[in-house]
Order: sequence, then structure tokens, then C-alpha cells
Amino acid sequence: MDLAPPRGTRDFFPKDLRLRNWLFGHFREVSRLFGFEEYDAPVVESEELYTRKAGEEIVQQLYTFEDKSGRRLALRPEMTPSLARVVLQRGKSLSLPIKWFSIPQCWRYERMTRGRRREHYQWNLDIFGVAGVNAEAELLSALTTFFTRVGLGSADVAIKVSSRKLLQAALESLSVPADRFAEVCVLVDKLEKVPPPGIEVEAKTLEFSPDMMNRIREFTSSNSLEETARLVGEDHEGVRELRQLFTLAGEYGFGEWLQFDASLVRGLAYYTGTVFEAFDRGASLRAICGGGRYDRLLSTFGGEDIPACGLGFGDPVIIELLKDKGLLPELPEQLDDVVFAFDPSLRPPAMQVANRLRQQGRSVDLILEDRKLKWAFKHADGRGASRLVLLAPDEWAAGKVRVKDLKTGEERDLSLEDL
Repeated sequence: MDLAPPRGTRDFFPKDLRLRNWLFGHFREVSRLFGFEEYDAPVVESEELYTRKAGEEIVQQLYTFEDKSGRRLALRPEMTPSLARVVLQRGKSLSLPIKWFSIPQCWRYERMTRGRRREHYQWNLDIFGVAGVNAEAELLSALTTFFTRVGLGSADVAIKVSSRKLLQAALESLSVPADRFAEVCVLVDKLEKVPPPGIEVEAKTLEFSPDMMNRIREFTSSNSLEETARLVGEDHEGVRELRQLFTLAGEYGFGEWLQFDASLVRGLAYYTGTVFEAFDRGASLRAICGGGRYDRLLSTFGGEDIPACGLGFGDPVIIELLKDKGLLPELPEQLDDVVFAFDPSLRPPAMQVANRLRQQGRSVDLILEDRKLKWAFKHADGRGASRLVLLAPDEWAAGKVRVKDLKTGEERDLSLEDL
């Protein structure tokens, strides 16, 4: 039997889980600081929830199956469709705006690279009910706050920003039908990720001529909002929104993190306006996280649209980046006491001692087997315990236990009350 986990997935041994809990702790604390409430949803959803938008790469990456009643189900590849379903379920009873966050486990059958797995956890922050870029600014402020908390600065990470409205204006000038916009966004999202031959094949499928592709590349190659504004017009809605976002970034104090990139569109079809993506300035890793505005998401599920935006942040990439930067913390096990009985007859009292310590809130490992004292010391040291509590016949007869402080080496006999 192959003992490795399924390809693209992970086992979390205690040391690994301590690191994951540390990361999730930062996710939750930043969410709390910015007033987001946590929610969750099933890891299994109806397949239809993810297949309403044809042409998205994510549709081909689904883990799908049929249950015993013949229903088509899928492991969630992302959280936003589940969030849309939950919001629609509550309908008008929700008091807007809402600021919610989640840390779901997600599944995608995709090609794996460093920092990209078929299973990952994703920190999601979403705001419903705010139409202006104030919401995007709040999300980006939370994002940069997280980066700062884990030791990363704007010299390490940058956040590309753009707007799908700008690309839409360019495509209108090329007479590309509006109903093909989402497909084009998927193609543009691949320009820097897929080799040219692959792009050419997809362009032919979309019936784009080489000249049209060259013009799209020319438009998306701009890293200057001023240059793009000259092409689409200074009064264009996308330009105005991005200028306001850069102004708000200055007010929040994270302006140096942002840079304009006209090629940024994000690969998911539901984005409608501002989009953003954080990346490693060292360019050794894929995008760290991304998000944007999706004001027309709910209507794709038959509901009434609500202005909304959000971000998704996977756990594998940030771990790789922190490892590269030497910023991963050492997280030893936190154990207060190891309780050891010298003699089997003292095991019941040892249980009582361990129980009293646990009632005081201390983490206690009670040695359950017949072992030598030397082994107990080695075991306590290996578990990172603060104290070794020893029950020996003479001391116990006197109502005391011997306590060894494993940090200082000091030993003394204490009553249970003093212990």
C-alpha cells in the first residue's frame, strides 16, 4: 500500500499543524481587527454551483462525483459561489453591509507547481453592500496589515491593480462582442502564464486574428495608468475608480504596495470592476493572492445583485515565501507538566495529581506506562515541558511531590497545594 497522501494533498503532523494554526491565527486576528465575522459552508456543493460560467479553467479542475441518489456534487474549488448561495438564502433579512471571512479547504485538479497544490486552505474576506472602491481599499488595507504582521514589507510584496472595465473598453474598440468578454478575460489572464503556442491555440478557438491578439497584447502591456487613461479617456469609469483607489491607499498608508498593471484581469468570470493580485517581487513564486469586485455575481444564480468585492489567499504560497525569507517561526510544543510515577502503585495518585493540574488549566502529559526515570527526563525534554512532576514513595507518603524545573534545573519538594 502506498502510504503517501493522494497527489497534491498533504498530511499535517503536529509540527505542521502548529505552523498552520499560527498562520490561521494571523488570518483570524486581522479579520477581527477589521470587523469581519467568520462563516463556513459545506466542503461538498452542487456541481451546478460551479458550472454556470462556461469557459473558466476552474470548471475543468473540479473534483466531481455522483452521490447514491444520483445528484451531481463537487468538492468546492473556491468559496465565493458558496458565499453567494448563503447570501441568497438569507435574502433581504441580511442587514447590509456585511463583512464576512472564512478559511475553507478547497480542491482543484490542476497542474502543480511550487506553492500550487490540488488541496489548499484559503483565507477569504468579502464585503457585500458597498458600491464604491472604499470596500476595495478596506480589503487591501487588511491584506497589507497581514503581510506586515508576518514580517513582509512592500520591498518583498507588491499588489498589482487594474480594472476589467478598462479591458472591456479596449475590446469594444476592437468590436469584440460583449458576450465573449469573460472568455477573453480567461485568455488574457493566461498571457504571462502559458507559452505562446498555447495562447495561439486558444486565440484560434476564439477566432481572434493575430492582428487582434497583437492589439490586445499592446493594450495589456501598459504599467502606467496615465498611458491607459490616454487610450480609454480620462473620464472613463475604470480610470476614475482606480485613481480614487490609489488616493485611498495613500490615506490608509499602503500606497507604496500598489502598482498599476493593465494585463491584470483575474481568471474567474464573475469579476466586474477593480481586480488586484499580490505577488512576490522576487518573481520566484506564483501569485500570492488575488481578488476584486463582483457586482453581478448573485444574478448568475437567479438572485438580485448586490455590490460586492472580496479576496482569496491560499496557504501554500505564503508558506513558501516566508520560508524563502527566513520568516517562518519556530513553534515548539507548548506543554506545562509531565507527571511520572516511580512505582506502579503510585499511578492512581499520579492520575489525581495530573487531574488537579489540568483543572488549573495546565497542559499535562501523564506517563501511562512503566518506564525508567531516565526515560521520563528524556521524554519531558523532547515534549518541551516546563516541569517534570515526580511521585516517589517517600515523598508521597509525606504528602509531597518532587518537581524538576526543566528550564533552570532546580528541584524541590512541594505539597499539592503549592504545586
